[in-house]
Amino acid sequence: MKTLYLVRHAKSSWKFDVIDHERPLNERGLEDGPKMAAHIAAIMPKPDLLMSSDALRAKTTAVFFAKAFTIPDTEIKLNHKMYDFEGRDLVEVIKSVGDEVDTLMVFGHNNAMTNFVNSYGDLRVDNVATAAFTAITFEIHSWQDLIPGKTIYHKAPKEL
Repeated sequence: MKTLYLVRHAKSSWKFDVIDHERPLNERGLEDGPKMAAHIAAIMPKPDLLMSSDALRAKTTAVFFAKAFTIPDTEIKLNHKMYDFEGRDLVEVIKSVGDEVDTLMVFGHNNAMTNFVNSYGDLRVDNVATAAFTAITFEIHSWQDLIPGKTIYHKAPKEL
């Protein structure tokens, strides 16, 4: 059995003149990220591996969760392929994870997150909100064999 935690980055700011990849979180994102991280760390088992898009907003969100799970942020694996808005690269990255990882946590972007949650989970979500968390379990022994699984938890910041 494998478990996947998916987190869409927290709300980002559009007020700075920077490229999309370097957009920081806004005030709401800086509030929602740590709040969601604390909630999830209190109820879910610690992941074996954290992987994030290398975009600033995703990395910052991943650091909140690493801190909440008492994982050094230096252990977050950054992957540019996760700077993906469709979902194909996200699936490819997940399938490349080693079988020794039973619980994987990924941080990325929409529409990739919504597409993945609806394609591989059994709970329909119209739009995965910023800083939202979804956990899906899979009856597989290898990430390479990824097939649709069971959504065991979904929560958005406004639900806290």
